[in-house]
Amino acid sequence: MAINLVESAKLSQNTLARGVMETFVQNSPVLDRIPFMDIEGNAYAYNEEATLPGVAFRAVNGSYTESTGTVNQKTETLSILGGDADVDKFIQQTRSNFNDQRAVQTAMKVKAASYKFQDTFFNGDTAVDANSFDGLKKRLTGAQVISAGTNGIPVVGNGGTEAHAFLDQLDVLLAAVPGISASNGAIYVNSSILAKIRSAGRRIGGTEVVKEDLTGKRILTWNGIPVLDAGQTAAGAAVLGQNETQGSSSAASSVYAVRFGEAEGDQAVTGLTNGGVQVYDLGELESKPAYRTRIEFYTGIGVFGGKAAARLTGVLNG
Repeated sequence: MAINLVESAKLSQNTLARGVMETFVQNSPVLDRIPFMDIEGNAYAYNEEATLPGVAFRAVNGSYTESTGTVNQKTETLSILGGDADVDKFIQQTRSNFNDQRAVQTAMKVKAASYKFQDTFFNGDTAVDANSFDGLKKRLTGAQVISAGTNGIPVVGNGGTEAHAFLDQLDVLLAAVPGISASNGAIYVNSSILAKIRSAGRRIGGTEVVKEDLTGKRILTWNGIPVLDAGQTAAGAAVLGQNETQGSSSAASSVYAVRFGEAEGDQAVTGLTNGGVQVYDLGELESKPAYRTRIEFYTGIGVFGGKAAARLTGVLNG
């Protein structure tokens, strides 16, 4: 049974670890809802349905032609995400009168890890960083990648037919992820596209619904599905940039619809981990007079269903 970081933070009896997990949740629109399945070892092997066996009608006294289905074995490996935060003993002793310097540095390290995870969740590419994991952009292919238009389409445009055209494409995107709902999924966009969707909703009337979702936050929804800003990298760039090429446009972005699941059988996107977020107070270092806190997260993702997620390309900020 998988558990997300929100629930694991509630259950943790380690004050430091709980604070770290809560900071993860606060800083990531992905980590606050994706369930993590705890696995043994450093990889998870599973069988993916490839072809179905044949069936047919037969005549009385007739026979069937025997056939069997085939499967492809796939493996998801865990990556190691984390870092060390060192604070000089002098700083901790003399400058912690208002803020615990180690706590501040630990929180900043966790925030950076949150940014790294959510960026990798969408844009990860092991051909670029062999120590990371492949994100949805690389994994989604075929019918799960939907083109919004030859040269892209604006979200608002003329505020009438063009706004309707974009929202129609948003419906096509959701249709490519069967079973997605408010309780198990989300639509991810960049902050500029999020604002434009709100604007499109106001212009055509009755389509914008802002309500409290499962995390207790007030958010935009479309067909009941939360529409979330995918956030930024630690450097401040949008995780879902507005710099993709779509035909003659080089200023397009992508919108993702993701259905989350707790295990392989859910045929959804599931986080993988061995041990969850691990926090170590290593105390004073021998090599220098400083205290070290280490954060590590053995993690990855599994896309266990062919329709667990989909990507809409060619979305223009207009």
